Amino acid sequence: MKSIADFEFNGAPLLNGIMLVLKTVRPDFDREKAETHINELIRQTRKRLPPQSDEQTCLQTLITLFYHKWQFGGASGVYSLSDTLWLDNVLRTQRGSPVSLGILFLHIAQAIGLPVVPVVFPTQLILRADLDDDTLFINPINGDILDQHTLDVWIKGTVSPAHHLTGDDLEEAENSHVVRKYLDSIKVALMEEKKMELALKVSETILLFDPDDPYEIRDRGLIYAQLDCSHIAISDLNYFIEQCPQDPVSEMIKMQIHTYEQQHIVLH
Repeated sequence: MKSIADFEFNGAPLLNGIMLVLKTVRPDFDREKAETHINELIRQTRKRLPPQSDEQTCLQTLITLFYHKWQFGGASGVYSLSDTLWLDNVLRTQRGSPVSLGILFLHIAQAIGLPVVPVVFPTQLILRADLDDDTLFINPINGDILDQHTLDVWIKGTVSPAHHLTGDDLEEAENSHVVRKYLDSIKVALMEEKKMELALKVSETILLFDPDDPYEIRDRGLIYAQLDCSHIAISDLNYFIEQCPQDPVSEMIKMQIHTYEQQHIVLH
């Protein structure tokens, strides 16, 4: 199996890259079992497609299967956010987040020949289907078709009331971009859940894509601080301040560094 360093994310199916990073972060991730499950879903989809059906019919068939027959969808009630992101758990429970459900739906769609691509929208991952006579945008949490008015409302609520939906917001995302967004979502969830050892592994995996990313190094420093590795945390946080002195967060980070330095003095 290739390592992340020499894997060509943009030249391979998105799911292959996701499987690789999951195995890197979690050695217990059963890639073979997950792939067998997904291949069975692809087999079932092909079996249900009407003969000589057009792209619109194929897409609607997949949406019906994925969200109604198999009942994939968003989680409700009390749950850990990370449980909606790990693909093995999503396949087992049928509960996921937009990015995890989108990755699975996208892979099945592409496997049956549908022109579906990922879009990293400012609010969440969405899917774009470039059909013969129409372009459709799909909400991967429930399979709903999103019109541009809805997307414009989403972007105004997330970015700014003055921001208008543009073509750039709906461009196809490179696989490497989706993989990084996926990992970032897992890292944030794990940090909120205080699963710091695993969050550190995710952060270090993200840094394999861009080892000098000051924002990711800042996050790694915050994780190290939670793991009581203050000397490493201070080094990472100082790097962030040096690289991003104008960032509004820098002043808060400086105060955190001072706190860690005081703790370090007390401990020694």
